[in-house]
Amino acid sequence: TMVEDARNEALKRIKDEVLTLEESPLYEYRTKNHYFPVIGEGDHYAKLMFVGEAPGRTEAQTGRPFVGAAGRILEELLESVGMNRSEVYIANILKDRPPENRDPLPEEINVYGPFLDRQIEIIQPSVIATLGRYSLGYIMRKFELELYLQPISYMHGKSFAAKASYGDISIVCLYHPAVAVYNNKMKDTLKKDFQIVKTLISHHE
Repeated sequence: TMVEDARNEALKRIKDEVLTLEESPLYEYRTKNHYFPVIGEGDHYAKLMFVGEAPGRTEAQTGRPFVGAAGRILEELLESVGMNRSEVYIANILKDRPPENRDPLPEEINVYGPFLDRQIEIIQPSVIATLGRYSLGYIMRKFELELYLQPISYMHGKSFAAKASYGDISIVCLYHPAVAVYNNKMKDTLKKDFQIVKTLISHHE
């Protein structure tokens, strides 16, 4: 359909822009290491969008988000609520890998944030699930909810109503799946928090 073509086109434009984003502080690191930018992937009509922090090495080598150990946990969590990776959209704030997987710097978030903002506008998810504290901070500020920001240990599993340009949405705060890679107790916490994601999706239908 035309709408579908428009979405594909708009997302492809983001990819093309990021590919040639020489003003990014991470551009040189990407090209030197023959990495790919990691734009995002999934259903362009997804009701649920995950926002992570930045690609890791496996992601930068493949150009795909959440393909390493954390990605396997994310898939397991989706399965636990009867969902599949192909029906959601997965993106990060940073579209390029920072050296040594260090935390994103404020200027990097400033460079890449607008691309994520555009992805949200294009896909129009009803539920945005933030993965980890950088994503949490970015999305809460974007939707003018920074007053509610607390450490993620308090906020995980909580949800907030927000207004997007295209309608009412819910924001769910989750731990980053990476925390559960070596810690089964965290995996149980994430599974419990994931139940709320499922509830909110049905609430928006």
